[in-house]
Amino acid sequence: MFQVTVALPSGCSEKFSIGQSSKVGDLRVMAQKSFQRGFLRLVAADHHALDPTVSLQAAGLEDGDHLTAIVLEAKVTATAAAFALFCPGGDQVVTWGQPTSGGDSSEVQDQLKGVQQVQATSEAFAAILADGCVVTWGRPDFGGDSSEAKDQLKGVQQVQATFYAFAAILADGSVVTWGEPENGGDSSEAQDQLKGVQQVQATFYAFAAILADGSVVTWGDPENGGDSSEVQDQLKGVQQVQATFYAFAAILADGSVVTWGDPHYSGDSSEVQDQLKGVQQVQATQFAFAAILADGSVVTWGHPDFGGDSSKVQDQLKGVQQVQATKKAFAAILAGGSVVTWGSPDSGGDSSPVAAKFAYM
Repeated sequence: MFQVTVALPSGCSEKFSIGQSSKVGDLRVMAQKSFQRGFLRLVAADHHALDPTVSLQAAGLEDGDHLTAIVLEAKVTATAAAFALFCPGGDQVVTWGQPTSGGDSSEVQDQLKGVQQVQATSEAFAAILADGCVVTWGRPDFGGDSSEAKDQLKGVQQVQATFYAFAAILADGSVVTWGEPENGGDSSEAQDQLKGVQQVQATFYAFAAILADGSVVTWGDPENGGDSSEVQDQLKGVQQVQATFYAFAAILADGSVVTWGDPHYSGDSSEVQDQLKGVQQVQATQFAFAAILADGSVVTWGHPDFGGDSSKVQDQLKGVQQVQATKKAFAAILAGGSVVTWGSPDSGGDSSPVAAKFAYM
């Protein structure tokens, strides 16, 4: 039997007795139970992470050794019918759900080393690895097959997704796309413009990329944000882009907002344009936007049933610090700690049953 001491960075430690033929993963499970922490990485004295799949002897451990346990933050990403659980920097992704929607990652599991991020379309997953490569699985035509783009997928920094396609930002600021061509998987017409990309945002069917000079490049379904030609001359000094299912909203450096996409689902902000000044943040439901202004008030537009109409609570929306959204409703936290909600009642737009509890938080 080995006697191995495992310690958290906080100083809390525990000595474990474990068979010499046991795996590092077995010791990790013992430590996780003892420290009541869900995910740990064991690190040796020379600061290298131990492979949980090898034996203690193969890992070079000896009786009396001291290890450090690093607490990892688990994250979950989902397609329409499957989940993927991973820890940033970990060497495994646990998937379950509909196999064809990404619930079965067995064919690529041995490639998933040093996973940094996992993104999802509605039917496929894409994982960024520590070496900047990307591994995909799930339904091929929804981005689960990245073989045609594999040679380009090097030095990947970030991956974004529409319902049907993926877009990866590379270290040199270029973008590589794959998946359903008409819904963002084909960026060939915009490729010459996609240089110095800082951020990519997505509706259900289109992508928008913010460039280093503050301009925006779009591609994908024209009616759902893929065509920004009508507002292109206004898209200068863009700081942030937010998206509903069918439209984009860009906050400019001067605090104004420019929108495009389906006009019936928040792509047209003309009725509130005069109010959109000093915008600090924009949040979105499926079909509506809410903007927090510098004075703490809120301006909304889009489908009324999805939070686009805040007229009934407008006089309460003062000193707003933050706005969050469900698919059909908004909730605003005020400076005094109270909460104001609007939108679809069955999706969180009616907080009256619990309003009294806000005062005691």
